[in-house]
Amino acid sequence: MRFNDSLDSPALIASTAPVPQPGRGEILIRVHAAGVTPTELQWYPTTHTPDGGRRTGAIPGHEFSGVVEAAGADADQVQIGQEVFGMNDWFADGATADYCTTASTSVAQKPPRLSHPEAATVPIGALTAWQGLFDRANLKPGERVLIHGGSGAVGVFAIQLARRVGAHVITSASTRNFDLLAKLGANEMIDYRNDRFEDRFNDLDVVFDAVGGETLKRSWSLLKPSGRMVTIAADSEGSKDERIEKAFFIVEPNQQELAEISRLLDADELQCFVDAIMPFAQASDAYFGTIEQRHGRGKLVVSMIAAS
Repeated sequence: MRFNDSLDSPALIASTAPVPQPGRGEILIRVHAAGVTPTELQWYPTTHTPDGGRRTGAIPGHEFSGVVEAAGADADQVQIGQEVFGMNDWFADGATADYCTTASTSVAQKPPRLSHPEAATVPIGALTAWQGLFDRANLKPGERVLIHGGSGAVGVFAIQLARRVGAHVITSASTRNFDLLAKLGANEMIDYRNDRFEDRFNDLDVVFDAVGGETLKRSWSLLKPSGRMVTIAADSEGSKDERIEKAFFIVEPNQQELAEISRLLDADELQCFVDAIMPFAQASDAYFGTIEQRHGRGKLVVSMIAAS
């Protein structure tokens, strides 16, 4: 499925292409399921090449679960036939296709307990939460963290990971998800539609923002002098505001972190959530349409194999 590059009538268009060949250090994945990140189609790598040239017809979906089909030279971290999940480079063609390639160091063993669609919801969301909380914010036990967008694809992992290290977790979300988020580890919750979080909280150690816009602007005052802001909101990319520029980051593949996440998932110490599973033929609806069967938490998934 390729992006039609239209701003007026954006869509994904079915097309055929040769099976990509893995280069040095790369593997070929037979994709079973791919996670959906709709904002990805607004990102620079979707419409540009690494050298700044114009890119057209990008294949989206840069997280996946599948089977290793072939390996290039020096790709010795995985085995042919192994079930894996992971990410691939933002400038590369993604996984909303029968096959994709990625660096062998960008995948880990798929948790055996999970189906392929379940596993496909994990890599970007869980790694983003991990890297934002620990690599960027250096969250410590006992600190107070506010997670905006707690029921989203990143938020559900951020709540669980923050709670695992002993942080006091506050989250903004819809009231219909409060019971679930409390089970995941949230200590306090606030209805983002009807309550003003700045009237209830202050002196926070960390704010993890997955919403952006006015939510991000209103959150700076909540931090204590030593507090840390982290944002992943797409509208923060390229901001000229020095504070936002410092707080913003984009997730990177990390095999060691992903392997630990896989272990936690397989041991049922971490949960993932599928918002809805869309068949491959309806991938365009997953990115641009209205999906009635959504659960309102977790991530949309495109499944390439009906029985996966």
